[in-house]
Amino acid sequence: MTGAGGVLKRTHGCGELDPAAVGAEVVLCGWVARHRDHGGVLFVDLRDASGVVQAVLRPEGLPGAHDLRLEDVVAVRGVVTPRPPAMVNPSLPTGAVEIDVTSLEVLNSSRTPPFYIRDGITVEESLRLRYRYLDLRRPEMRERLAFRDRTARAIREFLHERGYIEVETPILTRSTPEGARDYLVPSRIAPGSFYALPQSPQLFKQLLMVAGVERYFQLARCFRDEDLRADRQPEFTQLDLEMSFAGAAEVMGLVEELVAHVLQRTTGRRPQVPFPRIPYVEAIRRFGTDRPDLRVPLEIRDVTTLFRGTAFAPFARTLAAGGIIGALRAPGGAELSRRELDDLACEMTGRGAAVLAWAMLEAGGGVRSPLAKHLEPGSLKNLSEALAGEPGDALLLVGGSHPATMPALGWLRLEMGRRLGLTGSEEWRFAWVTEFPLLTWSEEERRLVAVHHPFTSPLPEDLDRLDGDPADVRADAYDLVLNGIELGGGSVRIHRRGVQQRVFGALGLTLAEAERRFGFFLEALDYGAPPHAGIALGLDRLVMMLAGAASVREVIAFPKTARAACLLSGAPAAVDGKQLEDLGLRVSPPPATGLPLHACDHVEQAEAGPGEDDE
Repeated sequence: MTGAGGVLKRTHGCGELDPAAVGAEVVLCGWVARHRDHGGVLFVDLRDASGVVQAVLRPEGLPGAHDLRLEDVVAVRGVVTPRPPAMVNPSLPTGAVEIDVTSLEVLNSSRTPPFYIRDGITVEESLRLRYRYLDLRRPEMRERLAFRDRTARAIREFLHERGYIEVETPILTRSTPEGARDYLVPSRIAPGSFYALPQSPQLFKQLLMVAGVERYFQLARCFRDEDLRADRQPEFTQLDLEMSFAGAAEVMGLVEELVAHVLQRTTGRRPQVPFPRIPYVEAIRRFGTDRPDLRVPLEIRDVTTLFRGTAFAPFARTLAAGGIIGALRAPGGAELSRRELDDLACEMTGRGAAVLAWAMLEAGGGVRSPLAKHLEPGSLKNLSEALAGEPGDALLLVGGSHPATMPALGWLRLEMGRRLGLTGSEEWRFAWVTEFPLLTWSEEERRLVAVHHPFTSPLPEDLDRLDGDPADVRADAYDLVLNGIELGGGSVRIHRRGVQQRVFGALGLTLAEAERRFGFFLEALDYGAPPHAGIALGLDRLVMMLAGAASVREVIAFPKTARAACLLSGAPAAVDGKQLEDLGLRVSPPPATGLPLHACDHVEQAEAGPGEDDE
């Protein structure tokens, strides 16, 4: 059991030993996770990728044993022995055995780590990212990487069995504005010209459909130079999927079975399919958001008509301005304190709503509400009946403009679910949101922009409205939502040049501009492009949710901060002047020296928000 050069050659992984191995002589290699000196006998927890096992060392015959430090890399030879009954550790897979060490070799020593390499640590995330190679030694982080690997393997397994082929698309491509800013790469061969890193493989996967591939997928790397939110990365991975001669129903059906397969393989549990399908307008009306968390069994009701002609001044002003009044029944909410209600009112106004009012349904049929003196007799009873209120419930009313009030009610719905413990025991609730608007008005750009991307097909029944009233056209698009988080989205694609040009026109692109930006793609549509549809799902976000991690950074090996900085390598950083000269570039003002390797860059905490927006 000695390899070349006298180095001990490993025979087993630390986590592979059990009582069946008792009496065997083994060689283990790994890191010193813990060491304890008990009266001249050293107990060392030895860790490798397979797990941890206890090694017993008697220093008098093992030179260097007393000098062992945490995270030293060692090789030991010894005999597997049973632990004394009182020393068995049932929480450890190897807890019934230990290694009686007869030979020790220190393969490399370690400096004192900046934090303990163990689970459950409380360490500033910036420090963990700075020393990510140490952070990844911790068992929970290693398991998250393994969980991600199992997820990717299950995806490939499922799709290969159904005739899909994995095709890599270019990383260096042409800048074709699709929403976020591109990361640009200057060309040395063509000075003054630039490649772009792909925001998604959107055009290339459609070109693969034109090429007759028919069933394509890829775990694709994507890049977006955008203002980062707490849980978004400048580079991320998405499952990219496209199929020919298919529509929305085929894509959604395939993805449901794919997700069920992945969950079965990674968690041992299978969700119920099919997932609910909720049109966009209905999702906003019932839940106040296009990313509804269906674990919360509360729904928003529009009660505007109940307050026509009301004497309650805040509601009267809201209705006079063309606003709405939405209501939420909170079961058991009558226990909310006045302070809690005041805090909620402040939160609502902070979110853009005009007013929050309330009514508490008491035992015996009474109603307690500051609205009572402003309303006609019986109005609160009508409200209670409309909301199917019961004694002990709170009826919460929010008024304001529709664009502000619905998101505020959506937040209130989730907050009541959290405070009142109404989320239930279901761990995962998937849903499809469909029939999004094709276009939306951008105040920043002062024009219509694509809600998903400009290659999304309008619903066939709305196509005739594209030239006259494009803002009312619905898209043949669909988003997959899990527990209020968007996992990704897709659509039926435009496969006819004429329709694509009409959509470009609705977006304000002239024929010349469309030809300049997308001429190669428009030309491809002239060569027998088949009907096709697809989807992109954020792999990082899917793994995060299934693994129960708090942030996508927890399931990415080397993530960046909310400022798109890599604390480990110091990127982004200045480059040598000669490199800029070769590219014909000059930086003004002169660049900083880059990110210091020990910089404690701010790392925002994860929040529930949208995932990568479609493809």
